[in-house]
Amino acid sequence: MVFSLFRRREDEATRDLYAAIVAQARQPHFFARLCVPDTIDGRFDMIALHATLMFARLKGEGEAAKARAQDVFDTFFRDMDHALRELGASDTSVPRKVTRMAELFYGAADAYMSALGADTAGAGDDALVAALGRNVYGGDGNAKGEAEALARYVRAAVGHLAAQQASQIVAGRIAWVDPAPFVPREQKAE
Repeated sequence: MVFSLFRRREDEATRDLYAAIVAQARQPHFFARLCVPDTIDGRFDMIALHATLMFARLKGEGEAAKARAQDVFDTFFRDMDHALRELGASDTSVPRKVTRMAELFYGAADAYMSALGADTAGAGDDALVAALGRNVYGGDGNAKGEAEALARYVRAAVGHLAAQQASQIVAGRIAWVDPAPFVPREQKAE
């Protein structure tokens, strides 16, 4: 009981942002049409991708945005800790697994940010497709069309987030682009 007095509590805006990230990451379209593996790893990858997009939007927007991003990051990894425990991971293995998840997150986030910062008309698109192929699709060469569609979605999401006021996002209000129009080119004929 005493320890709960010292624990930092999430505020409503942090909970709202994290809930919006998770809700977007769990859109059935990603799993049904873009063939993201509907596994624990696949779901983690999609949450990590959307969290990275939100963090990128808030980067450089001041101390309040920096603090909000940190709060969302902390909430994300508390949620991962809780999920591992719910899945039956032992108390002694959870910290090691969460550390590994953080390493995976940082690696993927670095790859996405590097690709998004590159020339959007050339190497950036190829780099983003490659990063998504490695991180979301596990390097499956057969998922190139899906990775390309997901890259188009990511680029649209970046633009959609850029059009939103950082102060609104910090306040817990974020809107995501609809993923439904983003399908592999060979699926458009269906």
